[in-house]
Amino acid sequence: MPSTIRRTKIIFTLGPATESEEMLEKLIRAGADVIRLNMAHAKHDWTRAVIKRVREVSRRVGRDVAIMMDIKGPEIRTGDVAAPIELKAGEIFDFTVRPGGAGEGSEEIRSVNVNYQDLVNDIHVGDIVLVDSGLLRFEVLERNDRHIRCKVLTPGQLTSRRHINLPGVKVNLPSFTDKDRGDALVGLEAGIDFIAMSFVREAADIEQLREFLRWHDSRVQIIAKIEDQSAIANLDEIVRACDALMVARGDLGIECPYEELPIIQRRAVQTCQALGRPVIIATHMLESMITQPMPTRAEITDVANAVYELADCVMLSGETTVGRYPLESVLMLDKISRRIEADQLQQGETPRPMILTSDKMKVLRSAVVMANELPGSAILTFTRRGFIAQGLAALRPLQAPILAFTPHEETFRQMRLLRAIEPWYMPFASDPDTTIENAINMLRKEGRIQVGARLVVATDLLSQNRLFDSVQLRTVK
Repeated sequence: MPSTIRRTKIIFTLGPATESEEMLEKLIRAGADVIRLNMAHAKHDWTRAVIKRVREVSRRVGRDVAIMMDIKGPEIRTGDVAAPIELKAGEIFDFTVRPGGAGEGSEEIRSVNVNYQDLVNDIHVGDIVLVDSGLLRFEVLERNDRHIRCKVLTPGQLTSRRHINLPGVKVNLPSFTDKDRGDALVGLEAGIDFIAMSFVREAADIEQLREFLRWHDSRVQIIAKIEDQSAIANLDEIVRACDALMVARGDLGIECPYEELPIIQRRAVQTCQALGRPVIIATHMLESMITQPMPTRAEITDVANAVYELADCVMLSGETTVGRYPLESVLMLDKISRRIEADQLQQGETPRPMILTSDKMKVLRSAVVMANELPGSAILTFTRRGFIAQGLAALRPLQAPILAFTPHEETFRQMRLLRAIEPWYMPFASDPDTTIENAINMLRKEGRIQVGARLVVATDLLSQNRLFDSVQLRTVK
């Protein structure tokens, strides 16, 4: 049974260019799997309205997509300036943390306020300060309790409320802010499926959000965004603690030397595959399509490399928030992904081995091995919380699609994130064999399988009130 699905999933960010019902319908029909809400720029009324709109359009189209809320996290920004400040190379410039914080000679030294008072404690002489996505670069010359004094290394124009990056500096900011709590509460009430946590530095950050979700009795899954050097140093523990990982290459490319970025991406993908966690490649994938109808050749290759690496998802940001060609961008990801996946199938490429930490995973591996050795087969599985589906997806079957049935709508949508998973929603019967037969009948009715198709069935079988892991081969009659 050949796969008719794209194995690599597509995430797009909702914005002015894509929030209308008409455009949402086009993007969902084009194959988008997950919709991201960027809370750095979102108001609560807008958030509630667009979540409701996405659900309504999904039902009308007949294809439920998942919703990811990307919370802002801690950030350091400059304050307001009356007019843009033109900075010259070699100029001395102050970042102040208190009113009147400019040092002696302040009438000759220009300055800007910063919203983080502990900046003067966290930073050291010789450290580098990057402003506005690294467009402005400074070196710290001295510090006191009121300001840090810097030399301009890369000149340019400084405007109001620009983001500050401090490569290699561990800042004393909470990972889960008051704004994040307020945004997350709105998301939980409206029915989001994922929370993407920004600037995760260690596993304890994720546990803080996990405790918040437990307190609110939520099964929303946590996506950890790695965006600085602390996250790279603690990568293994972060991957183990999260439900999925996002390689957020925007801030990551500012915080780390640019030549290290491809190495970090590859290491992150390999770590997720080894530990069985989904991984998302994000930022600047088709950046030129914000204004142009076609991507650059380099961008095409970048997307292809993410697919070759067997990432679970690729993600669009500005391309679909403010871009002129949001639908074309999604279709481009779809086209590139399908072509590379066809090449992978032809080449018979195999993923890196996964660390099997349980007997259940060893049973699931036997299902994948069986499917790999039976060309044209599919894997049929049943899951309530999505763990079996995630385990099968992590094992990266060569060609068999994974038809994953669940009785829970939340699990159904969360499986949209998993590579090669084709989620199906269906109530389970009390008898496992009846559930399997009901699923096969549904697949036949929808034209997904034909008589003679071979299905590798991986499931939990309930017998005498005990669960037994089972793998069996069935031929559709």
